[in-house]
Amino acid sequence: MFSGVLPSCIRHFIYLRRDIINVKYTVKVIDVKVKDIINNRKRTLPVLIFLGELAAGFVFSGASMVGTSAFADISIAGAAGLAGSGAVFMGSLLRGFADASIGKNIVKLSAMVMIIIAKLLMDNKRSPMLCGIYTAVSVLLSGAAVSVVIGELIYKLAFYIFYSAAAGFTTYSLCRIMRDIEKGAAVKLTASSGCYYAVVYTIYTASLCSAQLPFLNAGVVLGIAVTMLAAFYYGSTGGVVCGALTSCAAYLSSPETGAPLVLLAAVGLFSGFIRQRRISLAAVIFMLTGFMLTVLTGTSDDVIYSLANYVAAAVIFLASAPYYSDRHIRVPQSTADSDSVIQARLAFLADSVAAVRGDTKMIAEKLTKKNENSSIAKDDTEEVCGKCYRRCICRRQGSSTMKGLEALAVMPEISLETFPAELDTCIRRNELMAARQKGINDETLGKLMDMRRSDCRGILSEQFAIVEKMVRDISEKTEIFYSSPVSITIKNKLLKFGFSPSYVNACYNSRGRLIAEIYFTAEDAPASSTRICDLISDELKLKLTSSDIISSGSEVRLRLYEKPSLNLEVCTASKKADETDESGDTFCIFSDGTGTGYIVLSDGMGSGREAAFESALASGLMRRLISCGVGEEAAARIVNSVMFSKSKEETFATLDIIKADLDRCILTSLKAGAAATLVRHGNEVIKISSDSFPVGMYEESDITENVCVFDEGDIAIIFSDGINEGEYRFIRELLMGENDLKSIVDEICAKSEKFSPFNRSDDVTVIGIRAVSA
Repeated sequence: MFSGVLPSCIRHFIYLRRDIINVKYTVKVIDVKVKDIINNRKRTLPVLIFLGELAAGFVFSGASMVGTSAFADISIAGAAGLAGSGAVFMGSLLRGFADASIGKNIVKLSAMVMIIIAKLLMDNKRSPMLCGIYTAVSVLLSGAAVSVVIGELIYKLAFYIFYSAAAGFTTYSLCRIMRDIEKGAAVKLTASSGCYYAVVYTIYTASLCSAQLPFLNAGVVLGIAVTMLAAFYYGSTGGVVCGALTSCAAYLSSPETGAPLVLLAAVGLFSGFIRQRRISLAAVIFMLTGFMLTVLTGTSDDVIYSLANYVAAAVIFLASAPYYSDRHIRVPQSTADSDSVIQARLAFLADSVAAVRGDTKMIAEKLTKKNENSSIAKDDTEEVCGKCYRRCICRRQGSSTMKGLEALAVMPEISLETFPAELDTCIRRNELMAARQKGINDETLGKLMDMRRSDCRGILSEQFAIVEKMVRDISEKTEIFYSSPVSITIKNKLLKFGFSPSYVNACYNSRGRLIAEIYFTAEDAPASSTRICDLISDELKLKLTSSDIISSGSEVRLRLYEKPSLNLEVCTASKKADETDESGDTFCIFSDGTGTGYIVLSDGMGSGREAAFESALASGLMRRLISCGVGEEAAARIVNSVMFSKSKEETFATLDIIKADLDRCILTSLKAGAAATLVRHGNEVIKISSDSFPVGMYEESDITENVCVFDEGDIAIIFSDGINEGEYRFIRELLMGENDLKSIVDEICAKSEKFSPFNRSDDVTVIGIRAVSA
């Protein structure tokens, strides 16, 4: 049967897999340079996979399950690619020659040949559904053909229908798992994905159980070790699930093998109550509990054999448990844990917004008092009368003149008809009328400004109250996976060294980076984050970075995180309009504690001390809000409200915000009246401009947002002063021809007067950022 098909399949296999070993093939000679394969990872990994598939075919070819041949090798052949199917087939064939079982496994070998032919005809498509159908149909046809030959089709047709369906579904599950692993996706033990892993785990553990060793059972040892790990890291739930699956797999292998493991789920249940304790203690308790239940129930005839299996599993557990990480494993999250995490984060954010609101009110009140004290004007009539030579004479006339001046001071409007009669003889009558009219106008304007400031403060307070209420009531959806084991480990470590955290929330983001949020009450707040960062880094065997300690008033928060694969290189240069005065530009560079970088640049109105105060207020408030968890656009709107209502005088400042998401290689630019940003991406320079107004000019903020790709080596330049469109070509050539970021920034700053579209000098700040490998 194989005389014609086998050479053809091997020949096709050799031709189609030359991209794996990357050397020249001929039908007769295969020239492989072993040294090149070892030194080249891209070629070594496929070779190792091929050898693993060959070994799997050899091992699982002799496996049995429920009294018949197991279909573990058929499932691997169906789920793998064309080369993998050929490797499994050759491994099974070698096993057949080695133990003279070709005839016994003729159905499986024939099915694998059909699978290989199907993959050749279908251009090696690896759709999970197609792979499952290939396998099921191949097994059914092969079994039916053999049954016809031996004359038992009627008796065995129903069996092969069930056998082929089970093999097809196992292939489908395995193909889904292999596809996720090839994509680098996390292992999701939830919903349908959890079913696929359960099926594959059960079938292959059962197949390994049939591989009897002199003193051990490979499948039993593996199943017990997995149950130990699950109980230790995921508690009773993990222990029960894995224990039940292992018991099922052992019974599928044979009743004699499954009987000693009938209570393994109960062992996992009991052992789960000591999760996250000492590894050695957990191993001893699990091993003793399992062995005692096995002896007491009398389910094992060979007590020594059962004990040896538990001891071997404990050794595997002790060796692997310290290196286990749930970074790439997703299990169903506890609703209570998720609710507590969301509540802690949102409550902290709401408290932070409330604290900012209180600080804003205090700043506004102080500035209002300062303006009122500095704007007290002299009496209008006193200023006019003080310049008159008849002042002494008028004062001697007595009460009639004073009565006229008092009447003039309280008049809501002034005219010749309403002018006091007591002052008809005044030689500066017209000047008195003009002075009083000016006073009336100033009073009216002052009342209007007071009303405006009062309304603005009311609006601002209302805005903060709305934001606070929204943050408390809503929850956001984020692409993060919370890790309860890591959270418990961090909290226990801190408690051991005298720290008292209120909450510890450890999670992995979409890129698998660990981010840990540690909350303390204000009384228990640590003085520095360095000690905590060192302790947790040493405990988790990871290189972590700490953020600034952020306070919400009643609580403080510290974030520890793994750095992204990329980092930000930042260079700055600045020049003041007047060397004797303060710069009106303020910038800050910080991280929000998750590895996302921010650059905030603000240019206050004019130059000097007042401009410096305005820009420092805008940039400092932006940093505080973003660090507390407020979104960039919402934070900019809050800053606009603060600037608009903070004092009597009109004050405003530009805002230029850069957010660098180094995980996704995305740069987000938000501008409020700021100059253009230039981004060098690859071989082009992108100009990001904005027609928005500065913050503090109008009640409603005017924020524009732009997003662009920011890969490794890309450069972004932001300015505090405008650039003439005619000079854009020069800067573009500078960016394209120069790689020294510091030189680029210094040269642009040195020639800023030529770039500026204004004739007057102004404070200038230039900031350059580049994405570099961490």
